[in-house]
Amino acid sequence: MRKVSYRDDKGRMYEFITNNFEISNEEVALVYKIRWQIQLLFKKLKQNFQLHCFYSETENGIKTQIWITLIAQLLLMVLKTKSKTKKAFSTVAALVRIHLISNLEVFWVVENSRRTYTERQKRTKPPNMQMQIF
Repeated sequence: MRKVSYRDDKGRMYEFITNNFEISNEEVALVYKIRWQIQLLFKKLKQNFQLHCFYSETENGIKTQIWITLIAQLLLMVLKTKSKTKKAFSTVAALVRIHLISNLEVFWVVENSRRTYTERQKRTKPPNMQMQIF
């Protein structure tokens, strides 16, 4: 095992542990960075596509389920990008999931559906909601 120290462009110091003695410190940091992006991708898949369990016990079945989920992820990213919406990815995924069997155009659903948050009007004095006893 070897301990690798690496300083990035912004001056932050990172330390990694590796058993590969043939690559440089920069390559170790790059490998960890790429692996972290893969971890974030699978976290996103688990959160948005309920990829918590596999429906098959065979290697082919598991690969098929992962590929289908990745394709769905890609299609939703294309939809989000082409519709130029500022909605979160999870919101776009939920909208498509809700309206999947409806006869509405997907771009219209993403662009025109919105959550409405009404701001409460500030009152100068509290309302008299309590019944007067005396």
